[in-house]
Amino acid sequence: MPLPPGKPDPTPTSLESARATTRASSCAPARKKGIARVVQVLPLLAAGLPSPAAVGEIATSRDADTGLRAWTWSHEGISLKLLQLLPDQTRAFFLGRGFPSDAADRVGRSCVLQTIFRNDGTHLLEYDLRNWSILFRSKRQPLRTREVWDPEWEERGIEESARIAFRWSLLPTVQRFEPGDYNWGMTSFGLAPGERFDLALVVEVDGEPVTARIPSLVCATDR
Repeated sequence: MPLPPGKPDPTPTSLESARATTRASSCAPARKKGIARVVQVLPLLAAGLPSPAAVGEIATSRDADTGLRAWTWSHEGISLKLLQLLPDQTRAFFLGRGFPSDAADRVGRSCVLQTIFRNDGTHLLEYDLRNWSILFRSKRQPLRTREVWDPEWEERGIEESARIAFRWSLLPTVQRFEPGDYNWGMTSFGLAPGERFDLALVVEVDGEPVTARIPSLVCATDR
């Protein structure tokens, strides 16, 4: 199963550019029974990738017990793992943090995936989710980051404590990882359950852009 969503950012003084200071060696994920490991590895050397040239590998897996899928992009010790969350899981999570049922359902039906970023390499890693794109039905669209959600919650009159919990639950929009750093959180893609899309991402490694495209991500549907 995915790691529990909503790990607080290690440095609360900067929600937008928090640095994950907890070291990977202190909390390495154990290999769990019932998880099919890598079932497919796809090189990122296909036509239509963003420029500069995309690099890295993609591994896909499926949990043997739940059937939930995961996608992992890796490059020189850096990895990004995206795990399906059922809409009911997300809905229940935010109901438990003070969201009214209609707002919790709105998030649950917005294609939320658990996201785990690790820098087990030797280079500085930085990213900005505002530079990433969803490729859906031949069009590009942005991710639904914390900053995109905030005005909606304010307009709905969501209590401040619930809005703070929401912000801490989502992956930081901007982040910097020293070697050995890691963090996780939810990422919202704003698509309906069952939709399929590609993710075009860009990170900076020692200040140099590195791009990738993760194909055929699928928004989970309730079982």
